[in-house]
Amino acid sequence: MSVHPTAILSPQTELDSGVTIGPYVVTRGRVSIGKNSQIDSHAVLGSEHGRLEMGEDNRVHSGAVIGGSPQDLKYGGEPTALIVGKGNTFREFVTVNIGTESGGGVTRIGDHNLLMAYVHVAHDCDLGHHIVVANTTNFAGHVKVEDFVRIGGVCSFNQFITIGRYSYIAGDSAVNKDILPFTIAQGKYAVSRATNKIGLERAGFPKQEIENIHRAVRFVLMGDRTKEEFVEKIVQECQPSEAIEYLLNFIRSSSRGIAK
Repeated sequence: MSVHPTAILSPQTELDSGVTIGPYVVTRGRVSIGKNSQIDSHAVLGSEHGRLEMGEDNRVHSGAVIGGSPQDLKYGGEPTALIVGKGNTFREFVTVNIGTESGGGVTRIGDHNLLMAYVHVAHDCDLGHHIVVANTTNFAGHVKVEDFVRIGGVCSFNQFITIGRYSYIAGDSAVNKDILPFTIAQGKYAVSRATNKIGLERAGFPKQEIENIHRAVRFVLMGDRTKEEFVEKIVQECQPSEAIEYLLNFIRSSSRGIAK
């Protein structure tokens, strides 16, 4: 463990073995940092009332503010939290807020995610695993991003929406509805425009399953079928599989509507 002499750590800070704390780092309130994590100069972790828990092998670059108070006028200093998994990278000036009491009290970041410079993750968001978010993208509160999503730069996400697994959001998009898994979405407001075949190939999906997913996606995106009609079409004409079952469950549970 290495702590630079200019760092200012709160009495409630807990550092595991192998943690490196750089110059002028500040921690506030209850902060725990997992082993072999590296916190670069001028980063600020935690907040006066909240709790920040970070797993192992995380990297926080200079100027990032991780675990700050929510930008929500209803927040009154409740002891909410930000829970971060392992192997994440927060680039320069990333901001991630703790949760709010009315939103469940916890903001979550999973494992092995890359948040590039100036990304903002608001209160009560839930980011899964193996996500890449490019520069200057903003998530409003209560956004759920599922695993293996790729997001371009300068994107904006409305509150209470869900971004499905293996989707790709093109840069400079504004998203106000749920994004169908396995698709490429783009626009202001963004809609799913095609199956993310290249992403699925790179993820190791078999060719036959990619075609099966593509068939299901086309039933959703092509024509003017209602939700009930394209769900029935997928059930009847697509080969049953784990991916198809997940896609159907995603569609059925969507409360904000599918962006199509």
